[in-house]
Amino acid sequence: MPIDSLIALFGILLAATWTPGPNNLMLASSGATFGLRATVPHIAGVFIGFGFMLFIVALGFGEVFERLPVLRGVLRWVGAALLFWVAWRIANTKAPGEPGARTKPFTFIQTAAFQWVNPKGWAMCVALVSHFMGGESSIMIAGILAGVSMIIGLTSALGWAAFGEFLQRWLKSSRHLKVFNMSMGGVIVVGVTFVLWSGLGT
Repeated sequence: MPIDSLIALFGILLAATWTPGPNNLMLASSGATFGLRATVPHIAGVFIGFGFMLFIVALGFGEVFERLPVLRGVLRWVGAALLFWVAWRIANTKAPGEPGARTKPFTFIQTAAFQWVNPKGWAMCVALVSHFMGGESSIMIAGILAGVSMIIGLTSALGWAAFGEFLQRWLKSSRHLKVFNMSMGGVIVVGVTFVLWSGLGT
């Protein structure tokens, strides 16, 4: 990959992964609720899961969804339903120690699997593959895309989780934490609703 294309790839991924989205809002909520250390498996699931997904899509798996509109539609609505569930779960997260509170954040497997139904993740994959992949699939280029995405994804995932942990000092009371988590869940709901309404998820 030419150096100018590599620089462009870094720039695109920095902008795409650091902007608010379902992954980052979930990470901020987890960091605020459980702390950075406990959120490490969640962090790993995000950047490794997305990198693996991007690699597979770059090798041509994404063409299956392009050729089967029905499958794309199913993925769109399943992803939306899952995101609404995630938003509800975040909004109803109780402070540690409260009755019924979750004792741990999302796991590596859960967040890695979530990448496959995340509309923002799919939009990023399609954009990156269409821009950087040539006419034929290349394992080397696919590997570069996945590797760079994991490097940048690690920084953003750590950053958002650390941001959530940083806010813990202002979220000492269960009420403040509740408001914060409800806000994070609300932003996800608004984002998903916008995607469904505008048709951007197709």
